[in-house]
Amino acid sequence: MDPTVRSDVAIGAAVAVVQKQDQASGKLTEGVVKRILTKSSHHPHGIKVMLESGIVGRVKEIK
Repeated sequence: MDPTVRSDVAIGAAVAVVQKQDQASGKLTEGVVKRILTKSSHHPHGIKVMLESGIVGRVKEIK
């Protein structure tokens, strides 16, 4: 499963994302995908998603 490919990221999937303010430190936040925000089929920095908690970030790991 590749976090840079939109088709590999599914709604309801458990993921770890990096939030915009955490990009420098690389701190990951875990959660469940509520919405997929990236429209393109691929993004080199990870697909942008909204978690069920409301946090927005780019997927770095798919659990």
